[in-house]
Amino acid sequence: MMLQAHTDGWTLLFLAAFIPGVHLQRNDSSIQPVSDSELHPEVVIYRPVLQPSESIPPTETYMLKDVLGTVCIKATLGAEYIVIEKKPWYFSLDPSRVRTSGYCGTEDAVLSLTLPDNAASLQFNFRKDKDAFYVVKVTAHLAYPICQGCANKSYLGLLAHEKLFRTTNGQSFNCKSESLLLLSSQLSIKLVPLQMQAFSLRKGQYGKEMECWADFNKRVIPIIVGATVVGLLLIAVLTFLVVRDRRRQGYDPL
Repeated sequence: MMLQAHTDGWTLLFLAAFIPGVHLQRNDSSIQPVSDSELHPEVVIYRPVLQPSESIPPTETYMLKDVLGTVCIKATLGAEYIVIEKKPWYFSLDPSRVRTSGYCGTEDAVLSLTLPDNAASLQFNFRKDKDAFYVVKVTAHLAYPICQGCANKSYLGLLAHEKLFRTTNGQSFNCKSESLLLLSSQLSIKLVPLQMQAFSLRKGQYGKEMECWADFNKRVIPIIVGATVVGLLLIAVLTFLVVRDRRRQGYDPL
């Protein structure tokens, strides 16, 4: 028996020395086996964290290229989800976690922004006419657990058959003001700021900016109000001068 054990030992040493992949293992109870948790660490699933108050969403530029490597969609935006669940809850899209996807066609294009584990998404469907392009559909969803240990609850929203952000081909739609999209009774999307262009981007750069109505009103209305006030003041001054001159003429001797 001892001779056989001795022979087996030399055999193992020979195999370990000359045959790759064969290793000696100590029969030591102090060496603990690898646990399943170390071999298969727990996968952390990304879940949005909703906030009770609004905040300015971080801005990022998202681009999509066609099969030739040409930029066909470019969008600079900050997006905030607004969920109505007894009271408003808010979630800002994190650009560092967004995956960009979609496709580019001659008359239709899609830009999809998706968070890990499909926790949230935002999609724009573009359409091109002869002289303009616009967003014909916006879809979004947000999934989060409503309580600790509860299953995820999803909020879905759709805004279709529209001509949003309509812009002349070769130009970009630009809006520094808030753009609020009501996608459902429980889900809205706030875009601020927003600049986008599809189909025709020279060297991947935005074309001439087309100002949105909200920005136009913010810029023009104060000018109109100011001009109206100045006009009223001038009328008041002129009226006062005319009345004063007439009163003086009434006291002149005949």
